[in-house]
This record gives sequence, C-alpha cells and structure tokens, in this order.
Amino acid sequence: MQLKDALTKAIARLTTENVPSPRMNAELLLMFTLSCERAHLFAHPERELTAEEESRYEAALGERSSGVPAQYITGHQEFWGMDLVVSPAVLIPRPETEHVIETVLELRRAEARRPKSKIRIVDVGTGSGCIALALAKELPQAEIHATDISPDALEIARANAARHQVERRIQFHQMDLVEGLTGEFDFVVSNPPYVGESEEDQVQLEVRKFEPRSAVFAGQTGTEVITRLIPRARTILRPGGWLVMEISGTIAEEVRGLLEGWQEVKIKPDLQSIPRVAIAKKPKP
Repeated sequence: MQLKDALTKAIARLTTENVPSPRMNAELLLMFTLSCERAHLFAHPERELTAEEESRYEAALGERSSGVPAQYITGHQEFWGMDLVVSPAVLIPRPETEHVIETVLELRRAEARRPKSKIRIVDVGTGSGCIALALAKELPQAEIHATDISPDALEIARANAARHQVERRIQFHQMDLVEGLTGEFDFVVSNPPYVGESEEDQVQLEVRKFEPRSAVFAGQTGTEVITRLIPRARTILRPGGWLVMEISGTIAEEVRGLLEGWQEVKIKPDLQSIPRVAIAKKPKP
C-alpha cells in the first residue's frame, strides 16, 4: 500500500470511530511507524509501505481507536520545546502547564534585587519531570528538587533529565509532597491532581481510562491534595518565597480561600480565560 493511501484510509477510520483530530492522529502515528518527520509524508506519497510497516501502523491505529492516547502509543510528548518520554505511569504534559513555567520566570525576573543569587526550587508531584526540566533549562543557576510518591514516575522523570542532560542539576526524591525536604526554598511549584471525583463524568474518557488516576483526581472535591500542600509549602518556603500551582476554574475560589493569610494571592487565567495558575507569597515576619 502506498503511503498516501494508508494515510487516507487511516483518517477515514479514525473519523468513523470518532477519534478527535483524526488527520493529526493519523499523521502522528504514521510518522511514529516510519520514524520520520511530517515533511516526509508529503514529500514521498508514492512510497510503498512494507508488510511490517502496514502491520505496525494498523496496530497503532487500533490502540488509538480504543482510546489509548497517542502519546502513550508513541512514548513521546513535546513540552516547552523539549521532547519528553511519557508512559502510562505519568500524566501527559499539556500546554496549559507551560503557564506555570511562565509564571515562575516572571516572578524571578521581578526580583531584580536578587538577580545573581542562587535560588532553590521544588517541583512537587513531578510526574514526567516536565516542570523541573523546563525550569532547569531556563534557570541554569537554580538548585532544583523534584518529588513524586510514585517510583515509576520518578524513573520516567530521571530518564527525561538524562536525555536533556540536566540530571546533575535536579535532585529527585520519592516522597509524599515535600515531607523530608530540608532547608528553605524560593519556589514551591506544582501541577497537583485537582479534579474532583464528582466531576469524573466531565473528564475525557481517554483521561479517565488511561492516565494515572492519582495524578488526575484528588478526591471528592478536587482540593484534597492542594489543601495538604499549602501548609507544607509554607513550612519550607523562605519568607517572601512563592507558591505556584496549576488549578482549574472549578476550584479557583476555594483555592483562593485556602490561601488566606498569604500575600499577593492571584489567580492567573490561561489563553482561554480559564483560571489556571494560583500564586501566593509567604509573608515576611
């Protein structure tokens, strides 16, 4: 079968089976199957696929049709300009989380009085390591720690750090939130689970079925992990240090209430004007 025919057939199949963005998925999985770039698909439409390639493409399409996210099929996802390894052990990094990185960088730039000082950052619930790696990339002088309760997630995060040559700059810890960390930090950063079990029916099926439940759902209301994280973050932040968390619009006002007693509390929206990042400053004595 020629490449162009395989692609046309795949798009029709994914469309019939109600897979979102059928063309994008068909192209992505064909690129994965052939280990090529998108330009190759359009430059060589007459190329004949081997029987093995057809079989592997068919298998990938079958997985995608059953709901398996394309990122888990290919094992990769781009985040902050980096190609990250992902598996069902970790949440798939999403563009919305890049707002967390942007926020930390904005806050850091605003601290003009401490431009040369070394800062300490901890990424809580690191998962794939996407936040920690992005901050290591942007803040080469920072001391970065990353925690996760899952040993499988930490294995993925360490692999990503090694792939991007920042493994010596990030210290990984298997722990619940920040229990056991010592010293003061300038930033506590997190993309915690923030979806309530009461909202489960509103979550995409492929997220509910395939992504790690503990990384998506926090409990009945969605604020259970954040409620635990806020006081723990306060104990390890230096006076004037920042807590930066990804949240959803559903829990934004409740999170604001949980941050009572902090300074400069803000809820920043994403590009769709949905409350996305909660920011709070630890008061100085």
